[in-house]
Amino acid sequence: MPMSDHDCQGCALSGEATRSRREFLREAAGAAAAALVTLGVLPAVARALPLGLAEPVGARTAAGEKGYAIPAADGVSIDKDEEIIIARWQGTVYAFALSCPHQNTALRWMEGDHRFQCPKHKSKYRPDGTFIEGRATRSMDRFAVRKAGNSVMVNLDALFREDDDRAEWDKAFVKV
Repeated sequence: MPMSDHDCQGCALSGEATRSRREFLREAAGAAAAALVTLGVLPAVARALPLGLAEPVGARTAAGEKGYAIPAADGVSIDKDEEIIIARWQGTVYAFALSCPHQNTALRWMEGDHRFQCPKHKSKYRPDGTFIEGRATRSMDRFAVRKAGNSVMVNLDALFREDDDRAEWDKAFVKV
């Protein structure tokens, strides 16, 4: 029966049971990535990514958590679906919110300058997310992370603002 002719009151297709195409594809991609990790193929794929800006392959392992291969060298990658920046800099891995704290514009990694910059109002940030200059009034937001084998696990439900929870923001990284 076409959805337009279907009364969804009380059936499995109503409310939270329905998924968008994007959610379905994201879940399918996560399942495929998890299978690749299990088969030992994912680490080889992750090593083949170019240094600098790349799109990481991540797999959800639990509700609210997603794992990414630890970058082999300094550089930045972006998970556009989750709006996360994974950055490795001088033996430390961070997970940042993709958006600038000033007006939510997607940040860019300036490889030659080894810093992040907002293309809209030119706010600048160090590789650890610390605010340098511009219209923003605080550093980049960091996700809580933990190391699990050769992966960094990002807690998608724990995003810390430097000005709201400095203690948690300060420890939101892993050493590699």
